Amino acid sequence: MSTADTTAAPEAHATVESAVRAQLSKALGGKRGIVEAAVPTVAFTAMWITTNELKTSLIVSIAASVVLLVVRLVQRSTPQFVLNSLVGIGVGAFFAARTGEAKDVFLPGIYYNGVYAAGMLLSIIVRWPIVGFLVGSVTGDPTAWHKDPGLVRLCTRLTWLLMLPCLLRVVVQLPLYWSGQVATLGIAKLALGWPLQVAGLAAMLWLLTRGRTPLQPAQPGTARPAS
Repeated sequence: MSTADTTAAPEAHATVESAVRAQLSKALGGKRGIVEAAVPTVAFTAMWITTNELKTSLIVSIAASVVLLVVRLVQRSTPQFVLNSLVGIGVGAFFAARTGEAKDVFLPGIYYNGVYAAGMLLSIIVRWPIVGFLVGSVTGDPTAWHKDPGLVRLCTRLTWLLMLPCLLRVVVQLPLYWSGQVATLGIAKLALGWPLQVAGLAAMLWLLTRGRTPLQPAQPGTARPAS
């Protein structure tokens, strides 16, 4: 990448709202990325309901992810989101293969959401909300946003909206895991997956459309530059 390209990137967005919208859209991978993330769970749950066999369900689920990966490679498009889902089902398969319990396929996802929610809550408590670092990734300065109280408040609200879906997944799925309801766990994971993610994103976008916060924080004693 040339020097010109490097310096132009931070100027692509004039406001925090536009920068966060772009970063969130990139992170989700669009409609195709969302579907690819759901395929392994759909395949595993469908096979478990049909056969009640752990090994068969895992094989079909992993095979479905591999097919999606091959399609991505043939099309020479980014395999990032397929690889994410393949790693996810691979870790779940490792857990389940060790215990022989089909419900353990879903345990890594529960752990992940729990840790992620806890991390975001901690970032809010210490007033370094995680979404602020999305802003930092655009400006090239990971901490400059923290100098602006308005930016910190906005990023805190956005971090709450990002955290709530993770927390809800844990609250719903953990009791199902404890009671061994494998099919219901699969259905719950799907229902609380991309639909909840889209709902959370919609709430964030609604909040982001309400304001135009300049991307560069104002320095103490100086006026903001005109956008």
